[in-house]
Amino acid sequence: MNDSQYNLIADELLLAIEEAIEDSGVDIDYEGVGGLLTLTFKNSSKVIINKQAPLHEIWVATKFNGHHFVCNNDIWTDKRSGEEFWQFLSNAVSTQAETELTLSAQ
Repeated sequence: MNDSQYNLIADELLLAIEEAIEDSGVDIDYEGVGGLLTLTFKNSSKVIINKQAPLHEIWVATKFNGHHFVCNNDIWTDKRSGEEFWQFLSNAVSTQAETELTLSAQ
């Protein structure tokens, strides 16, 4: 994948996350600026999702740990665990929002 392709799919992912949060009906604030998306929860914890363009990765920092995701065949997966991005994000957001939540790309 070249830099242009990476930027296109990474930007699409960040936008899809914003839309999924908006559609969830759960009170989660989000702010996206320049390849960085910050989710802020009622308990003041945060999930930070950002593009790592030189590596063609998406990094996610939660209250508990950090994860690096790579895209293969249009699926973002964790480099360490192999967990699919949306499943991981749903679990992380559910934990920090203190309510069960399933997020997905529309």
